[in-house]
Amino acid sequence: MTQTYKALVGTRQDGKLSVGFAQLDAADIGDGDVEIAVEYSTLNYKDGLAISDAIPIVQQERLILGIDMAGTVVSSDSSRFAVGDRVVMNGYGASETHNGGYTERLRTNADYLVKLPDGITTRQAMAIGTAGYTAMLSVMRLEKLDVVPESGVVLVTGASGGVGTVAISLLSALGYRVTASTGRMEEADFLKSLGANDVINRAELSEPGEMMQAPRWAAAVDSCGSHTLANVIAQLHYSGVVTACGLAQGLDLPSNMMPFALRNVTLLGVDSVHAPMSLREEAWRRLAKDLDMAKLEALTINIPFDDIPSAAGKILQGQIRGRAVVEIAK
Repeated sequence: MTQTYKALVGTRQDGKLSVGFAQLDAADIGDGDVEIAVEYSTLNYKDGLAISDAIPIVQQERLILGIDMAGTVVSSDSSRFAVGDRVVMNGYGASETHNGGYTERLRTNADYLVKLPDGITTRQAMAIGTAGYTAMLSVMRLEKLDVVPESGVVLVTGASGGVGTVAISLLSALGYRVTASTGRMEEADFLKSLGANDVINRAELSEPGEMMQAPRWAAAVDSCGSHTLANVIAQLHYSGVVTACGLAQGLDLPSNMMPFALRNVTLLGVDSVHAPMSLREEAWRRLAKDLDMAKLEALTINIPFDDIPSAAGKILQGQIRGRAVVEIAK
């Protein structure tokens, strides 16, 4: 009997995307030089967008969905990986132009894979996922612009989400004073348990504001965009820095030149999808060293494989706190 593998597949026909589970044979699990027994995946905001087709992320007629996966190599024609290696895949067009991680078995290109450092299990890798890896990239960008704990308060917007919760944990562990902005003030104690010193309501930032405002933040990690990011820019101290890595509020940026010309502020984009391999490897090394795994566990929930489609709607509505791990292998 031919071996088949369960996968969540998106099929686009006449411009419309339908999503459902399928049993795939070995010919349908992707192309590439490495085959992985997938153990865990995760649910990110981008996965929610892809599954709902709120943004046409899926660009092929038929793809395995899921932008992340972690598992163990079962066969390899690549000199970079051997059978038994634990690997992680984030982005690189997974669930957009090639097969992603919502599958029991995946064949993919070795260039998309990072060998997990010692100290991070495959489950922890997916508790981190693209969101946590993006948070690490954001922190690294702040560091390269000489933002240090002595610089002042660092704001984290979208604080209850995947990027936000990991960013708070990382920044706190590195000695920064952190203010968390969230639309779920009932989560204030939880955010403080991760390391936030203060918690503010996102309503302070989410409406149209003045072009220049009283300086509040030495730096910020923003995953919201739109008016939130515009207000953060207007509230940065002189030479303040903000990293922009998300669009939870919107794709627009209704800002102006005054903070840049008069306060010397810096806006940094953070891309996790096409980040070069050297940067990815550094980010995962830093996560192994700097992220408190007990805090990671505290901000992680489990989602059954079968529940991904229904959970996708919840993450878009802000109803999922922290990180969501999907157990693929049983």
